[in-house]
Amino acid sequence: MRILHILDHSLPLQSGYVYRTLGIVNQQRALGWEPVLLTSGKHYAPGPMRERIGEWEFLRTPVPSGLAARLPLLRELTIVNGLGRRLDDVIEEVRPQILHAHSPVLNAWPALRASRRHAIPMVYEVRALWEDAGAVHGTHSRISLRYRADAVTTICEGLRAEMVARGVPSQKITVIPNAVDRGTFSGPVDPDRALAVSLGLDGKTVLAFFGSFYSYEGLSLLLRAVPELQRRQPDIAVLLVGGGPEEDRLRATARELGLGNALVFVGRVSQGEIRRYYDLVDLFVFPRISARLTELVTPLKPLEAMAQERIVVASSVGGHRELIRDRETGYLFQPDDPHSLAESVLAALADRHSWPRIRAAAVAFIETERSWARSVARYREVYRSILRC
Repeated sequence: MRILHILDHSLPLQSGYVYRTLGIVNQQRALGWEPVLLTSGKHYAPGPMRERIGEWEFLRTPVPSGLAARLPLLRELTIVNGLGRRLDDVIEEVRPQILHAHSPVLNAWPALRASRRHAIPMVYEVRALWEDAGAVHGTHSRISLRYRADAVTTICEGLRAEMVARGVPSQKITVIPNAVDRGTFSGPVDPDRALAVSLGLDGKTVLAFFGSFYSYEGLSLLLRAVPELQRRQPDIAVLLVGGGPEEDRLRATARELGLGNALVFVGRVSQGEIRRYYDLVDLFVFPRISARLTELVTPLKPLEAMAQERIVVASSVGGHRELIRDRETGYLFQPDDPHSLAESVLAALADRHSWPRIRAAAVAFIETERSWARSVARYREVYRSILRC
């Protein structure tokens, strides 16, 4: 079975979106299927129209340029039209049996039209709601969408409920949850002391966040909790691995609070190196703010930390509550509240005798419910149902 995956962006860019894609297509290949990968004009990393990275070849769509790259509505229209033209060429070449378009809706529109032109069934995978992400970033207002794909998949129950509320028949929707590969995140080893010393973290109690620095991640709340945390436990430091549009603002907040060496930015780290940084961390903190996006959508990074047998402290937004049970598989705190964050972190640190039980429960949750093998197996019936139509 050959599936054409239509993507917003891919490697060499790094994001939760990219790692979900890799989890899906690696497992699909293991099942004997033939995934083919095409990115839209939103994939901004320079490169050839056919780009091999590791075991995968990525087909590209031209990126808007000139005036079309600068004007918002014209940019989106150019992305949609360019992807439509590129789909015609790629479909003619690879002859897929299924079109599998992944969020955002800028991929769904041209994929749906190509599906009708070429008489190929289409799946639309809703990973987030484009207008909600845009509203959080301050770039778009909420719009109403209708989904007319042959099947719809989502990454979590929150998005499934939203799709039903928007008029999509519930029987048409399948949840394919975020997952992790335990072979990649296989548990802690002794920390790399030389790395800890180089970062100024040797002998510190390390709180960490790994991921993209977007406003909805609530990282400023974590920074604002640090002075209170240090008053009560002076050896606390914060390690931030990643990058994104909030980085300059976070650095300014750190200067305002006088955090100095208590906060370490290391930038983005490759998958091959990330294990060394995991092993420096005592607690992972995921302080997402409460917003439509975070209440509906489950993130990937907490699962990765749990798979690495790390203790997770997270805000009690809907997306986190689908992954974490308070004091069973991690710790939850009131969102948007630095004091609640600090209290939860301190409570978790005081509860170290429970950590072996919490780690074991988190790993069991991943192995029984959130492995890529279990998640991707759900596509089998989705694909079969639309091929029978």
